[in-house]
Amino acid sequence: MTSFPCRNVVSLFLLIGCWPVFGAEAPRDAALEAWRAARFGLFIHWGPVSLKGTEISFSRAAERRGWGGAPDTGWPPEIYDNLYKEFNPVRFDAAEWVAIARAAGVKYMVFGARHHDGFAMFDTQASDYKITSPLSPFGRDVLRELADASHAADLDFGIYYSQPDWHHPDAFVPGRHHRYLDYLKVQVRELLTNYGRVNVLWFDGLRKTAADYDGEALNRMARQLQPQILINNRNGLPGDFETPEQRVGRYRDDRPWESCITICRQWAWKPDDEMKSLKECLQTLILCAGGDGNLLLNVGPMPDGRIEPRQVDRLREIGDWLGDHGPSIYGTRGGPWKPSKGVASTRRGNLVFVHLLRRATGAVELPALPRKIRSAKLPGGDPVTFAQDAETLTLRLSEDDWDPIDTIVRLELDGSAMDLPVMEGALEFTASSSNALAPQQQADNEPARVFDQEPATWWSPDGPDEPIWIAARYHQPITIQRVRIEEALGERVTRFELECRVAGGWKTVIAGTKIGRWFQQSFEPITTTEVRLRILASTDTPAIADMEFFEK
Repeated sequence: MTSFPCRNVVSLFLLIGCWPVFGAEAPRDAALEAWRAARFGLFIHWGPVSLKGTEISFSRAAERRGWGGAPDTGWPPEIYDNLYKEFNPVRFDAAEWVAIARAAGVKYMVFGARHHDGFAMFDTQASDYKITSPLSPFGRDVLRELADASHAADLDFGIYYSQPDWHHPDAFVPGRHHRYLDYLKVQVRELLTNYGRVNVLWFDGLRKTAADYDGEALNRMARQLQPQILINNRNGLPGDFETPEQRVGRYRDDRPWESCITICRQWAWKPDDEMKSLKECLQTLILCAGGDGNLLLNVGPMPDGRIEPRQVDRLREIGDWLGDHGPSIYGTRGGPWKPSKGVASTRRGNLVFVHLLRRATGAVELPALPRKIRSAKLPGGDPVTFAQDAETLTLRLSEDDWDPIDTIVRLELDGSAMDLPVMEGALEFTASSSNALAPQQQADNEPARVFDQEPATWWSPDGPDEPIWIAARYHQPITIQRVRIEEALGERVTRFELECRVAGGWKTVIAGTKIGRWFQQSFEPITTTEVRLRILASTDTPAIADMEFFEK
């Protein structure tokens, strides 16, 4: 039986040190610049759910108060809520985790102290539903050990904390929710008082408003306790940075952002989960940096406390690449060209790093830079032939110059690259559709909206009654093996096909009945010049927010 402290005790915690702090902007500004320069962090989701190998967000089959959705299938609370009594990760070694992070080349770590299931991976005094409970066979404060190991290794440390809590009896219950808010503030105070310096507070309450979490008071308390702390945008407030999830954010240099993306498919560990290739992991990092954002790459440790060996190997491969090419990522800003799937760019001082992510059959052409280029070289120092006129920069590489993951061309300019205007990058495909809204409604409804990596924009046809399609036609052949699709206005599509153009016509690679908010599916690799989503039936006018293809 879980116990919670009485309201008066909770109030006592809240009365101490809740006044606003003045002059805190300076340390936070410096912290934000250092965080941006880091570019690469490690995210860790772990807990008793790893015993089941199912996803941490949807494994407890009960009302998901504070989340806004009906419960999915999962483990009944009487089973799920007792998993911690079997959870005994005897092979957990915080120093080893930190060493793995260091070998991966990450500059900071964010660990999940408490997820939506309400189980605390730290020694909270507000509840006995925790890793240090007398009923836990492990009984050690995982957060304490990991924070201490990170600080000892000079690795910046962040804490993930979920405001939704499906275990707490008062959370989001009318007439009782105020008691949950008191409990929530106690735990946040513990996290920011008992574990040394915390660089990032990573909330996860996107489904509600600041009022639902008393977000202003939470953020104010956090900044009073740790003036340098960075807080994300998932507390109903703008916070310090944006957090696109499971996708690379669009180019944005006016607002810091960080894409949180899994190394496999689940956030929590799953046996034989499909792991992303080294190429996909590295190109994701490069595209984030090229878009002027960070990558927070997630691993889910196993029930015994180890990070899965194959994931460790992948992390070390990433670190090896960064050991050779880190100067083109760390400490850079995105641009001057906006990234595409085939070309990204980063810059620092008078240098521009052009990342060619897809082999070109001819010369690479980009919009011209408004500065003279003194030299163009490969990482090893070999020169690259280039020419620039008023409109176009042309790079010519030999057959031996191309790298299968990222061909980097370093441009040295005759002045700073940092004040160059941001330009559109190489045009790689043309978007088209069967039909769209009436002309007066089309300003924000072009087919290209589906491919802009911005879920807030979408494309809609002019009606649901006929088969409709949206397509991307590539200027050079690409090889793809996975797709991600998002609907914008709920689950409207009831039958669809994804087709690729090959010799002889169209080939169907996926036929399905549901897309919804988040659809992902792999298929056999196929080389094509055009990909088309055909919507064959829907309950209402479909609205497609995002579609992204992943290469071999």
